Amino acid sequence: MLSKPGEVLVRAFAVTGLTAVAVFAGQSVSVGDGRAAWADAGQGPRADDEERVLFHFKDSRIAESSGLAVSPTHEDVYYTHNDSGAGPVFYAVGPNGRTRATFTLRGAEARDWEGMAASIDQKTGRGVLWFADIGDNFDGAWPDISVYKVAEPTALSDAAVPAVRYRFRYEDGGHNAESIMVNPRTGRLYIVTKQFAGAVYEAPKRLRADRVNVLRKVGTAPIMATDAAYAPDGSSFVIRTYFSATVYRAPGEQITRVTMPQLEQAESIAYTRDGRYLLTGSEGKRSPVYQVPLPEEVLREAAPGSTTALRRAAPTPDPTPDPKLAPTPVAGAKTEQDDAGVPTSAVLLWLAIAAGATGTIALIARNTR
Repeated sequence: MLSKPGEVLVRAFAVTGLTAVAVFAGQSVSVGDGRAAWADAGQGPRADDEERVLFHFKDSRIAESSGLAVSPTHEDVYYTHNDSGAGPVFYAVGPNGRTRATFTLRGAEARDWEGMAASIDQKTGRGVLWFADIGDNFDGAWPDISVYKVAEPTALSDAAVPAVRYRFRYEDGGHNAESIMVNPRTGRLYIVTKQFAGAVYEAPKRLRADRVNVLRKVGTAPIMATDAAYAPDGSSFVIRTYFSATVYRAPGEQITRVTMPQLEQAESIAYTRDGRYLLTGSEGKRSPVYQVPLPEEVLREAAPGSTTALRRAAPTPDPTPDPKLAPTPVAGAKTEQDDAGVPTSAVLLWLAIAAGATGTIALIARNTR
């Protein structure tokens, strides 16, 4: 959500500064009405497939769709929720964009809901939904953040559902974040911060509802990440920004960037159940959800049988890495320095332009009082 302190400036200087950064980075960019989409050479859709609008949200109550997840157990059902100020409510939406059910989390708060994820309980085979109350535009205003765990409703009818609240804090101080994802192989939860120097944080293997859980940094993240999601087979994950999406095989191991459609305000991303496409959405009334094909190089990374449903992803051990063993580089793999999706020099240029734009905005504001 951009209408909060600290983030309004991002859109204000995006139009003035983004083009210069794109040219400096050797990439093309389209800017219009505050929207931007990176066009990375060679990262477009496959020749036999193209992005398309899957549906538009029809429900007028869905005005700030901030999270998106595909139901792991109901066919052609998509979940979303609004940004802050809308209460602890989520919606089940059909393939035509019409709301099929509205659910309220009992006893939950919605201070600043920014993302959601879906997974499978490997013991029961039931779907699990996760709602991230993790927005913090002052990077430390809240002593802790919360994630709510909900058993996916078996019936698509309006209801109040129970939720388990897990509280978290970052090991290195407060951060703003909008992205949550769950590894389907291990069931482990991750949060991606939304900053110029963002990062991927890993939750403890076993979550405790009776105390604050500590999030540990395990990798870097692109600039201004707005959402993230794991592939159904756990072979990769994607991080969405206002500009594009980046696919990783593991934290710090980038596979490729994927060009995203132009949206009014890019806020959400998810994988389809067969793992061959990305779904991405935006805030706004009757906002669209796009289906974007994954490049072949990403599909080649997928494990055998990756096109099966998410419920068939088998759990694997979650070992603690031996610090004495350095990882073996993968041929063609990009390193952690590539994670931001934009060269550091371009980031510095953008920040310089942003500072100039911020000064101009402040001057105009004083003169118009």
